[in-house]
Amino acid sequence: MKRETLSVTGMSCTGCEQNVESALGNIDGVTRVEADHDGNTVEIVAEEDVEDDDLYAAVEQAGYDVAV
Repeated sequence: MKRETLSVTGMSCTGCEQNVESALGNIDGVTRVEADHDGNTVEIVAEEDVEDDDLYAAVEQAGYDVAV
């Protein structure tokens, strides 16, 4: 398992958190997602083979930006 914390901009409410959590949670191999709009972070626990680019793409498709 790997743990990652992404900096995500554009989240302003709990609805935004849910959108990001849902987008990331739909990726095969992602086992836990917790978004925090106050801290602009998303904590992810996933299988080792989950690619970072897939995580970034899911966040961006949900309408938010990942600060790398």
